[in-house]
Amino acid sequence: MSQDAVQLPVGTSEWDVEIFDYLSTHAKREGHLLEEYVTAAAHTESKALAYVINLLVEDERRHHRLFAELAATLRHESSLDPDDPVVPRLDFDRANRDETLEVTRRLIANEEHDAEDLKRLRKDLRDMEDTSLWALLVDTMRLDTEKHLTMLRFIERNARKNAR
Repeated sequence: MSQDAVQLPVGTSEWDVEIFDYLSTHAKREGHLLEEYVTAAAHTESKALAYVINLLVEDERRHHRLFAELAATLRHESSLDPDDPVVPRLDFDRANRDETLEVTRRLIANEEHDAEDLKRLRKDLRDMEDTSLWALLVDTMRLDTEKHLTMLRFIERNARKNAR
């Protein structure tokens, strides 16, 4: 168990302690990985490599923040604090369900349209795969669009559940 795990309240479940320990140690490992990325980008002579690594650094920083937020939320929930945790609880039942679904469905339609546009653009860039980073960037944006759709569909699914 890491030292951070002792910050959980006495009587916390074994599962909570194990998950907290994982989140805390993973965040530390991610920190080392982030340092390695930053060093690699700073010391390469390749502008393309530095560019791609710096994109990865942005993701790794977000991952590090998310792990820290998950750990803080677990610590918060374990202490039975009535205030809102860092990662909010699902509260779609408190929101205007129809409005939530309408906005979410509109955003899904926009993302699906973007996915089609990116698919066409990617085909147009086939000839550039070996000469530029453009195809890689479009592939990355396509993956981001899939991530966005996953998030929005989660919201839609959970907002619909609350109608029951």
